Amino acid sequence: MTIKQLSVFLENKTGRINDVVRTLGQYGINMHAFSMAESADFGILRLIVADVDKAVEVLRERDFAVMSTDVVCLSCANVPGALATVLEYLAAEQIFIEYMYAFAQNDRAHVVIKPNDMQRCIKVLQEHHCDVLTRDRL
Repeated sequence: MTIKQLSVFLENKTGRINDVVRTLGQYGINMHAFSMAESADFGILRLIVADVDKAVEVLRERDFAVMSTDVVCLSCANVPGALATVLEYLAAEQIFIEYMYAFAQNDRAHVVIKPNDMQRCIKVLQEHHCDVLTRDRL
């Protein structure tokens, strides 16, 4: 019940993010979600895309450093406190979240999580009847 996330490593230069999204657009690859993290020297663009294999291929052809990682994507009500409840379930089981980002669609919030223990995280979410998404439900 994991999905693939792409991490693209970018120099901190004007236009580098646009180079990635333009490339994906040229090949008809839709982005479902993204997050940008940066340091002084480089940034990491994390992406959930419609066609992971094709995205990796075309980005590497353009000399981008790309890595694929398993993440969990869950859906919860887009109301105050809903995410806090889910995170409390994970914290109670000592599941550490390395990073996360979210996007909302109407009355639902979709949250991408990179936990320290993927299988335990999924198990806890399922035990609490949380809606863990697969790629086809994004």
